[in-house]
Formats: sequence, structure tokens, C-alpha cells
Amino acid sequence: MRRLNRLRTHTMNFTHQHTAHCESGVMSTLLKHYGYDMNEAMVFGLAHALTFVYLPIVKLNSMPLISYRIAPRGIIKNVCRALGIRLKLQKFARPEQGAAALDEALSGGQLVGLQTSVYWLPYFPPEMRFHFNAHNLLVYGREGGDYLISDPVFECPQRCAAADLQRARFAKGALAGKGLMYTVDAQRLPEKTQLAGRLPDLLRDAIRRNAKQMLAPVFFVGVRGMRTVAKKIERLPQEEAKYQKLWLGHLVRMQEEIGTGGAGFRYLYAYFLEQAADLCARADWQAASQEMTAIGDEWRQLASLCVKQCRRPSEQGCAQIAAFLRGIADREERLWRGLLQGAK
Repeated sequence: MRRLNRLRTHTMNFTHQHTAHCESGVMSTLLKHYGYDMNEAMVFGLAHALTFVYLPIVKLNSMPLISYRIAPRGIIKNVCRALGIRLKLQKFARPEQGAAALDEALSGGQLVGLQTSVYWLPYFPPEMRFHFNAHNLLVYGREGGDYLISDPVFECPQRCAAADLQRARFAKGALAGKGLMYTVDAQRLPEKTQLAGRLPDLLRDAIRRNAKQMLAPVFFVGVRGMRTVAKKIERLPQEEAKYQKLWLGHLVRMQEEIGTGGAGFRYLYAYFLEQAADLCARADWQAASQEMTAIGDEWRQLASLCVKQCRRPSEQGCAQIAAFLRGIADREERLWRGLLQGAK
């Protein structure tokens, strides 16, 4: 009973935050909890998290992996590395070890981040559940058999039965987290005024790193990856009609439904550039922010073209989609080259 009372008391000091994306949202909430006022866009930008990756050899529901952000846990690790915040990450060989570690951290007053599977979280509506094992959330307490959850993609805190959370933490398959949990080392936090003094350099470094990964000289990453996908879309008419629809539908799902996708991540990064421009008095970054927002609008239009082709296929539909995607790639290449030059 004493242990549960301590957990209830701990929940009173926590503020839930509703954000666009789970990993950047969790890190923003976690940092704010420890006194670092950084919104989701700032976390996303400092982690140089924006990218484009096309990996046909990695399958997700029998379709190629297409990602618009760095790999899972990359945001968590990159932003902590940039800010000098020590994070303790733990995985577990057995589920009972993970449950015991979670309860111990909560009883010590710690806010705990977890990697989970969306499919096994019962507070998700059935139509939103799918087998994705890299969904991040925060646990801020326990009451009886329920954990108190701050899931950033929901407006309000949630409750989750211990057995359900355990199943979500130790789900098998691609990106399995093996019970991953992470906590901040509150005894060794960087001094806030010193961190504020370093922020302009951190922003410049993050922008430079992001530009380099978007301009990487490999066929499956960044703007080159976009052009590779455009070639694939051009060849789709050679496949069966069903496969064409599945492929284009998958592209839209990865862009618009998983996380914040192609357009949403660009809106997020545009807000980061706007904040960086204000903090560093950089008019060029302000202009880049506006351009990134416009590019985000074009990603939205690309999704609409794909949906239209799925519903009412036309002979030239795939060629038009491919040309539109190449236009986006050209526009992003100009933007990132400008940002790379300006961040030197």
C-alpha cells in the first residue's frame, strides 16, 4: 500500500503533452519534466531526424520499408547526445525482469520511457492498431493493476492493464523492443544557462548534419532515395493492377498514417527552422522554414495523387506521380544545399 501511495503522489507532478509524433513527443515531454523547455519541433531538429529512406530488402507487411525519419531510438539518442543528457537504456531477457525494473523506477519517482507495440495497446481504437513495434510512450505511475500512461499521440493520459503493457513491451517481430525502457539520470543533468549559451552552435551543427544525410551519395537515402522511388513508381504499370494499388497505398500509409510521415515531418522541421532563425537571427533559415512548409504541402499533394491513381487508375497516372516526386526531390536538394552552405 505504501508503494502505491508513492506512485500516486508522483503522478501529481507530471504534465501530459499531446504531440504529433511519439518519439519526439516523448523526448519533449521528458525534457520538460526535468526543466528543459524544448518543444517537439526543437527536439526533432536537434536530433537531425528528418530523412528519406527506401529499403526494398526490408519488408513491412510484405512491402518495402519507406521512412521519413531516422531509425527508431535515433531521436532519443541524438537529442540526449547533443544536450549532454545521460539516459539509461535497458533491455531485458525475460518479461518479468522488465516488469520489475519498471515498478522499481516508478517507486523511485522516475518518469519512464518505453518502446512498445501499437497492436497490443488496448486504449488504441481497433482500426488504429497494426503491428508496429517502435511506438514510444511514458509511464508516470501505477494504480493497482493499471499503469498510468502518457501517450503523446493521445490528447489525454491513458490507463493500461499491467498484462497488456507487458505484452506490448515484449511483442515479437521487426523492431522488437525487448522491453526497452529508458530514464534520465536526474543527478547529472547539464546546467541550464550553460546549455542555453551552447544552443546556437548546437542548432548549426544539427542543421549541417541533417543536410548531409539528405544529400548522402547513396541511392536509397535522401533526395537520391526519392528519385529511386520515382523510378519504381514509373515501372509499376508493368505489374498487376492489384500490386500497383497495394504499392501506392503502402507509400501513402507510410507517408501519412505512420507517425507524421512525409508532409508532417517537414512541417515539424519547418517550425524547428523558424525557432532556430529567431534564436540565431538568421534570415536565411527563416526563408528555409517557409520553403520547407511549401515542400510539405507538395508531399501532401503527392499522397493525393497516389490515392487518386488507386481509386481511378489512368494510363499516365504512375508517370505523373513519378514526375511530381522528382520535382519534390529537386526542390529539397536546392533547399538542403543552401542549408548546408549556411551552416558551415
